[in-house]
Amino acid sequence: MSAAHTTTMSASPARSSEASSPPVSRPPTDTDPRDQGTGRGGRNAEPGDDRARAVAGQAAVKRLGAPVRSRLRLGQVLVVIAGLLSIAPYVALVQLGDILLAAHEAGSAPDPERVRATVMVLIGAYSTRLLLYSLALLITHFADLALRDRLRRDIVARLTRTPLSWFTASTSGRLRKAVQDDTTTVHTVIAHGPVERLNAVVSPVALLACAFWIDWRLGLLSIGTIPLFFATYSLSMRGMNEKTVEMDRRLENISSAMVEFVAGIGVVKAFGQVGRAHAAYLRAGDEFSTFYRAWAMSMMNISCLSITWVSIPVLLLVNLGGGSLLLRAGLVTLPQMLTTTLIALVLPGAMVTIASVSWSYQQAGAAALRLCDILDAPTLPAAVHPRRPDGARVEIEHVSYSYGRTLAVDDASLALEAGTVTALLGPSGSGKSTLATLIARFADPDAGTVRIGGVDLRDMDEQTLYDTVSFVLQDPQLLDAPIRDNIALGRPGADLEQVRAAARVAQIDDFIMTLPSGYDTVVGRETALSGGQAQRIAIARAVLCDTPVILLDEATAMADPESEAEIQQALAELVKGRTVLMIAHRPAAVRGAHRIVVMDRGRIVATGTHDELLAEPHYRALLRQGGIDVDDPQENSHD
Repeated sequence: MSAAHTTTMSASPARSSEASSPPVSRPPTDTDPRDQGTGRGGRNAEPGDDRARAVAGQAAVKRLGAPVRSRLRLGQVLVVIAGLLSIAPYVALVQLGDILLAAHEAGSAPDPERVRATVMVLIGAYSTRLLLYSLALLITHFADLALRDRLRRDIVARLTRTPLSWFTASTSGRLRKAVQDDTTTVHTVIAHGPVERLNAVVSPVALLACAFWIDWRLGLLSIGTIPLFFATYSLSMRGMNEKTVEMDRRLENISSAMVEFVAGIGVVKAFGQVGRAHAAYLRAGDEFSTFYRAWAMSMMNISCLSITWVSIPVLLLVNLGGGSLLLRAGLVTLPQMLTTTLIALVLPGAMVTIASVSWSYQQAGAAALRLCDILDAPTLPAAVHPRRPDGARVEIEHVSYSYGRTLAVDDASLALEAGTVTALLGPSGSGKSTLATLIARFADPDAGTVRIGGVDLRDMDEQTLYDTVSFVLQDPQLLDAPIRDNIALGRPGADLEQVRAAARVAQIDDFIMTLPSGYDTVVGRETALSGGQAQRIAIARAVLCDTPVILLDEATAMADPESEAEIQQALAELVKGRTVLMIAHRPAAVRGAHRIVVMDRGRIVATGTHDELLAEPHYRALLRQGGIDVDDPQENSHD
């Protein structure tokens, strides 16, 4: 099924820490009802209690950080030691001031040995603290690097095992945001959060202890405005968790709207609806701007007031003013007053760090929830006792499948005999493509069984299924890679001659050899391919995979007239001796099929040859839609 996966799920992301946006697809042609009537896939319809979601977000952050928790704790131990060492420079400053002041009052030179020793203690303590803090940050950054690499690998691994039905247009924005943006958002709370937040607590507590040790009255002055800061800051942070979740949801709406706009740009331009489609994106942006402006304005005045309490002028006024009174009364010394004033000036930096890291944790909570949603996405269960198929006969027995509450396939039963071509006809949304995806096991049926060679697909391992089924779609997805790699996607070990042999069967070798770099030409970068050329490369993939079962989903629908004949010739070579299910809207596209199956509203309504079905009303309706006169014997002939 290599071709199946490569043609329906875009480029498989490289197993790398620099993972790109994961493949996002949906059932090839049938509409996914979950996207209908919800506006961007129903994302806005999620009720979700913001407070509960915020709490769940913090739990998700802890869950994601679990694999590197031991390294984070090591970094925190180093920070605690560094924080305690922050006392030493200030103690040394007091002692140095006392030495110099005593020498000045005595009218003599200070003792050089005592000055040197005190200065060495100050420099040594500060340097050791800086070294330990830097080492702690280095450890947590390496932990974050390992975690992000693991997250991206786990996400890609999960997506490769997730049923295709899980992917919808609405997940595009979320997946891109999760893999590209959210892993970066989590970086802050892994690489910086544990160290900076703990340091912002330990160091101030140690410094305050030092200030009170110097003099309890000066210690009180150093924290005099802090209660006022926390009181006003708490008011400004009221409802912050809920607002952060709401902001994240609105940003997600913008991302999803942009993805949908870009994905459908061809259609909306063709029908002159660019303005209407663009309006959806602009509306999402305007909603975010309105929300954010109102939130920011409500916080502005009180935030400014809270910052004023710990501004440098206010701190100097309180500490130097109050300290001068104590100094004049002979209760403290000048070195003591200056040192506690320095401590008071350092404390607000720690509070700003706590506020900043807290904001980062709130943002990371929403990001972590999205990542966990992907990591918890449903997967197809692996076979407990894998079996290999005996032959290429495909059996579909009483299969039903739904997207949400809408039934896409309803109690379908069908047998594809080995080596025969079966055509599947029906109007758009009749369930044809969904039925084909069940044969490729992009999802498991809600009811019934799909077998190949007498073996239930759920009893086959992944590789056996890849070796059994391949898929060619109407809109082939090519990698941004050399043509050779695109063709060999299902068989990476194939040599150039094998690749060229497959290309010859697909009627594309001559064209490739006219390109400047031949089979090393990079698709999209060095050359632009027509729809027919891209389709023949996709057919060459399937040829190289050499699977006994082939699924063709409107394989000629996107071809230009010049290419359609070549594609038909390539398909004729591809299907020889294989079990083939050919999906089409137009009866004219299924000439040569051994049997025709007609679907309507998820059900198989008719089966037979062309001549046998001429009296069947659904088939006659499809013929008329295809411009075929059902009463003209010559037009109805399949000879």
